[in-house]
Parts: sequence; structure tokens; C-alpha cells
Amino acid sequence: MEESVKQAAQYSPLVLAYLGDAVYELYIRERILDRGNQPVNRMHGQTVHYVKAETQAKLARYLEPGLTGEESSVFRRGRNAHANTMAKNASMIDYRFATAFEALVGYWRLSGKEERFRDLVGAGLEALEQEERQAHERKRN
Repeated sequence: MEESVKQAAQYSPLVLAYLGDAVYELYIRERILDRGNQPVNRMHGQTVHYVKAETQAKLARYLEPGLTGEESSVFRRGRNAHANTMAKNASMIDYRFATAFEALVGYWRLSGKEERFRDLVGAGLEALEQEERQAHERKRN
């Protein structure tokens, strides 16, 4: 096992999630900036949509089948971690899946797997955005 992977595996899932939360939010903010100049309050609203537990849980469910054995282990540990906080505006199930997702992002960061993070999360976000566009079209018709 690679040294950086061993080091990442030593952290508790909640510590990984703590880091993953920040890494993921920065990724989302950069992704929104790539869409061009727009009012800050609009960018903030878009960011909130992507970082809320419900959206992270959807993303986690999309990614879960394609995870490696080690990634699945980190994901499972994150999902089963018991945080001393209550889920705000989210179901407990979504909160647990969001925590699992954030733990995985923290693991990728500490393991030096930035490319894997960007590839999987980017593909997952594209799929979620496609679903949202289709749902919006169905509502309009």
C-alpha cells in the first residue's frame, strides 16, 4: 500500500469528512467560476445547491458502484460514523451518505488522488445535472 494511502487510512472518517467538506466546496466554487462572471448571490445559490447533504447523497449513490475496494471501505466507514450533530434540512440517511461522500473526498485529497476525485465527481455532477435538466423539462411539458 502506498505511503500516502496508508496515512489517509489512519484518520477517522469524520476527520476525513471535515477535510472533504472543504475540498469539495472549493471544487464546486471553481466549477461555478468556470461558467463565467455572474452575480455573487447567484454563485452562492448554485454552490449551496451542490454542497447540501441531499445533493451530496445523490452524488454518493451515483459514485458508490464504481469505487475500488479501499474507497468502498472509506465510504462505508464514513456512512457508519456517528457524528454528534443533527442533520439540518436533510434526512438522516442523506446526511450519512453525504458524510460518506465527504470522507471519500478527504481520503482522495490525503492520498494524492486529485485526478480520480476530479474524474469521478465531475462525471457524477454531469449525470446529476442531466437528471435535473430532464426533470425540469418534464415539469415544463
